Amino acid sequence: MADGTVLSARALNRALLARQHLLTRTGGSALDLVEHLVGFQAQEPQEPYVGVWSRLDDFVPADLADLLEQRTAVRVLLMRRTLHLVSARDCLALRRLHDPMLVARMRGTLGRRLPDVDEAALAAAAEPLFAAAPSTLTEVAMAVGHRWPQAAPRDLGDALSTLLTLVQVPPRGLWRQTAPAKNTTIGAWLGAEPAEHTPDLAEALVLRYLAAFGPAATADVRAWSGLTGLPAVVARLRPRLRTFRDERGRTLLDLPDAPLPDPETPAPVRFLPAFDNAVLGFDDRSRIVDDADRGLSVQGARFLLVDGRVAGTWTITRAGDTSHVVVAPHRRLTAAERDDLVQEGTRLAVFLSDGDPASEVRLGDPPGDE
Repeated sequence: MADGTVLSARALNRALLARQHLLTRTGGSALDLVEHLVGFQAQEPQEPYVGVWSRLDDFVPADLADLLEQRTAVRVLLMRRTLHLVSARDCLALRRLHDPMLVARMRGTLGRRLPDVDEAALAAAAEPLFAAAPSTLTEVAMAVGHRWPQAAPRDLGDALSTLLTLVQVPPRGLWRQTAPAKNTTIGAWLGAEPAEHTPDLAEALVLRYLAAFGPAATADVRAWSGLTGLPAVVARLRPRLRTFRDERGRTLLDLPDAPLPDPETPAPVRFLPAFDNAVLGFDDRSRIVDDADRGLSVQGARFLLVDGRVAGTWTITRAGDTSHVVVAPHRRLTAAERDDLVQEGTRLAVFLSDGDPASEVRLGDPPGDE
């Protein structure tokens, strides 16, 4: 379904915000949102709570924590070999699809640090231990590592996180709780094994990406997922998709009925957690962040969106049960933008402190101001 219409960065921005429920919050459930976005990046255990809060009406932390405790959602390695909080259904459907990428990235990361380690033997030795009881990667690596004394337990554990289909289990990931990163097998935790990889799973994943992030180029899907072989998948889907171009001339793919809001649609201030895929989920992130700020995501910065774009970062300070949201803007804000920021930031501070009315937002000066 060819079109050829050129979409501006602002048009792509508004499409992204609409599909991410960042233009207006959605009234659905936390589980519906997690599945629509194909999960939240979650190596920092508390960050997904802010991501859901920024997108969901009337969200309370128990809505997400209950999903983890009831095993309706899990924390598992998926896209880009990063830990994601996804629904149990998506864990079972998508884990095997990502296996080749996960193993390739693991080998690329560990390089020569696992000399003469038989990966199949390592996995076979460790799997019963994880299945028997949730354990940290290092605990299991140390228990089986005598067979490979030349390898560091940390590296063996890193390999096991990929060679086995593991999930991190509560209490890690529960609201305002800290706990060791204990893992067990998907089969032991969910009572079912991940589905085998089939071509239709890859096609479904591309369509879901476009529903939550599109319009987008094939390179964007690859950057978000980490998967290879996508041109063949896209070629099979192409007759079902509409196409546009961006200002760089790239071909953009999209679902026929996905929303494309007016580029002049007002965008409210939003607070995004560290590693939010609304920022990370593209090869070309110019629709939401300037190139000068792109590296902030690697540092784990939390992003402030003003008029739909990254316009600063924010942190949390706590005094007892009271939380303060401290904002560092990257540019001078208008009076209306400051009012919107204070209102949304105060709501976030109260949320982070479980309703403490003394919580507030504190706004710093942009660079260059006294």
